[in-house]
Amino acid sequence: MDLSDFLLSLVSFEPNELEDILSCFEKKKIKKNTMLIAEGEVCRELYFVESGMGRSYYLKEDGKEITQWFFGSGKFMTSVDSFFQGRPSLYYLEILEEAVVYSINKTKIDELFSKYHKMEHLGRQLSIEMLTKVVNKINAIQFQTAKERYEYMLEEFPNISQRVSLGHIASYLGMTQETLSRIRRR
Repeated sequence: MDLSDFLLSLVSFEPNELEDILSCFEKKKIKKNTMLIAEGEVCRELYFVESGMGRSYYLKEDGKEITQWFFGSGKFMTSVDSFFQGRPSLYYLEILEEAVVYSINKTKIDELFSKYHKMEHLGRQLSIEMLTKVVNKINAIQFQTAKERYEYMLEEFPNISQRVSLGHIASYLGMTQETLSRIRRR
């Protein structure tokens, strides 16, 4: 899904508003396995994923990677607290497949929020969606069986198992690769 279609699916921007908003984004092609940001850096970009797949993850003390979230086509990708509050990121952002993204920096997005009330409305809708998904993931980890968490993930990311390593999926679901393999076999 391209950025224009995505924005219009949520808010009915006038053509001149949409043109101005789109002009603030920069289209980029990003190679597979590119690190957009590392832990400890301030995330200065918000990315809209047109195609491809990305993830956010953190490292445990033993060096093991734990996937926090996946970002596919039609989704925004960033280290939220770092981008909006200017803090060092707790996460790494990585592109898992060759991707086309649109990026915007914090200054420009703030200008758009100030300039267009509809952009504030869009921001609120996206915030509510993101918060709901985070709560749903926490609830899944706390209250669901491993199999139910796997099924939940497939609803959220239907073709993820063909696009992402089993290790990334297992860490996202909070289970071992062995448990994930048993669930997939059933």
